[in-house]
Amino acid sequence: MKKRTLQLLAILALSFSLAACGEEASVENNKVSEKAETEIETETETEIETETAADESEEPETREGMYRSELTNEWIDEALKDQRPIAVMVDNEKTALPHYGLTQADVVYEMMNSTKNGKITRFMALVKDWESLEQFGSIRSARPTNFLLAAEWNAMLVHDGGPVYIDEYVAQPYTDNLSGGFSRVNNGKAYEFTEYICTGDLEKRIKAYGYSTEYSDSFGDAHYNFASENKPVDLSQNASLSTAEVIEFPFPHNGSTLTYDAETQLYYYSEYGSAHLDPQNDNAQLCFKNVLIQSCAYSVYDENGYMIFHVYGDKQPGYYITNGEAIEITWTKVSATDTTRYYDMDGNEITINTGKTYVGIVPSEDWSDLVIK
Repeated sequence: MKKRTLQLLAILALSFSLAACGEEASVENNKVSEKAETEIETETETEIETETAADESEEPETREGMYRSELTNEWIDEALKDQRPIAVMVDNEKTALPHYGLTQADVVYEMMNSTKNGKITRFMALVKDWESLEQFGSIRSARPTNFLLAAEWNAMLVHDGGPVYIDEYVAQPYTDNLSGGFSRVNNGKAYEFTEYICTGDLEKRIKAYGYSTEYSDSFGDAHYNFASENKPVDLSQNASLSTAEVIEFPFPHNGSTLTYDAETQLYYYSEYGSAHLDPQNDNAQLCFKNVLIQSCAYSVYDENGYMIFHVYGDKQPGYYITNGEAIEITWTKVSATDTTRYYDMDGNEITINTGKTYVGIVPSEDWSDLVIK
């Protein structure tokens, strides 16, 4: 009896011992698991903190004696920081070709100049570093639209006269314009195709008019929102994304076309069936990193085809194009000195890439004829 009792007690003791060991093992396993989770959490938190710290510690790049241009976001001489750009009216009739100096422009607008002559277009070229120009043009007359667009850049509008309809815009307090009096170059063409900005011309004309070469106190320098060069614009998630390797504008007179080059990631301009070359700069072809296209209504003044684009508008159709891709956008401008703003279809203001920009103003009646492919 005693022997059997002792056996039972031994078995019970062994059971209790195994149970205890099991509990200890379970506790130990839990501790290991908790330790692993803690280490993973700590590691993750450390990574997040490191990434956040890296983001916060990443300061904007600076370069001695230079700053990022408000027109292109490219690095230029810091001495130019407060200098206003000029906006030059450039004749776009075939007879006026070749254009001199146009590849030195930072932003180039192209728009219909008259409803006559196949809706011929004219350029308005914005140049920040205008003191470096040796020959630029040829220069022609302005239209009311150009005063409204130049004003949002606080630019001095360079032209040679214009129809009577510009008079009320010349008189506006936001207008500084330099009309005529520039160099005449003997190029074998009719007189109206011979006027150019040449070295020293602008300094003389600005002094004669008494204009300040610096931005007005009321002007803000944030015109375009530029993406970081380290993180260029990514359009891939946009619902309206489409391919944009060739852009054919509904400008019947000169047939403006922009063609994308994947190697340089730039859009190259052609018209009249040929590449647009600049003899002032080694016959370089006019090209752009960004393309903004605006659908715009207009009104005609008279039988001569003089007209004005309604560049004031809210949520008007447009496109932003870069790196071989296009998205639909809207544009808004509420006054002459107000900046034209561009928004994606979700209502967010877009960012654009560092580089030069082409702005095409397309008559709303011809919007459906615009080809992007």
